[in-house]
This record gives sequence, structure tokens and C-alpha cells, in this order.
Amino acid sequence: MTLQWEAFLEEVRERGEYATPQEAERAARVVLALLGAHLVGDVRAELAARLPETMALVLLNPLQAAEPLSHERFVRATAAWIEGATETTALWDIGAVLSTVADTAGDDLTERVLLQLPPGYDLLFGRPQPGHRP
Repeated sequence: MTLQWEAFLEEVRERGEYATPQEAERAARVVLALLGAHLVGDVRAELAARLPETMALVLLNPLQAAEPLSHERFVRATAAWIEGATETTALWDIGAVLSTVADTAGDDLTERVLLQLPPGYDLLFGRPQPGHRP
């Protein structure tokens, strides 16, 4: 089931405690563009199918990555793409977006997404794996 645009942005806005939907949209676009560079095949297509169309297009037309980014480098890249962001605020942005994505995707698809990503992304999705401590 696809989450509607307004509902998706409202969920990101609430989780990120953003003052406006535009702030939530900015974070969602950057995080999904970076995430899309790390996902391939059916997993990326299935995740895109569950997102609002605009966000699905961002995920399917990602920023280019020469290599998979560790979760630390993902945070730094997010901070670099959001004007005025720091690594701390980028971590907040990522958490707001990826936890919304995880809830939208459901547990099974989120697990398959995490299998395509380097270790540590489980925490960014708000889904810490048992036995994993930073």
C-alpha cells in the first residue's frame, strides 16, 4: 500500500519536529536520494512502490555513489547536501525520514533493504539489531 504524499510528509515533519512541511520535504528528498544510490533491483523498486510518487522518483533517480557509504559517511553526506546542517542535525533528519520509510515499508522489506546496506544502517532506520551497539 502506498502512503500518500501529505501523510508521508506529515509523519516526517512530526518525527523531525520540523516547523514546516517544506523542511520535512527537503530532508526527505536528500535522504532518499542518498539511500537510492545504495539500493538495487527488486528491493529498490518495491520500496519505491510503497512511497508517494514524488518520493519514489527521488529514490529511483538517486545521487550517484562511487561506493557504498558507511553509515557514518551517509550522515556526513546528508549534512553536506542540506544547507546549514551539521552531522548532528543530519542524523536527526535521517532518523525522521528513514524511520518513516521503515514503517511504510514494513518489517520484511526493511530487513531486505538493510541487507543491501553496510553495517550500522539499522540504527539509522530506528531498527537496532540485537547485539549491535555503536
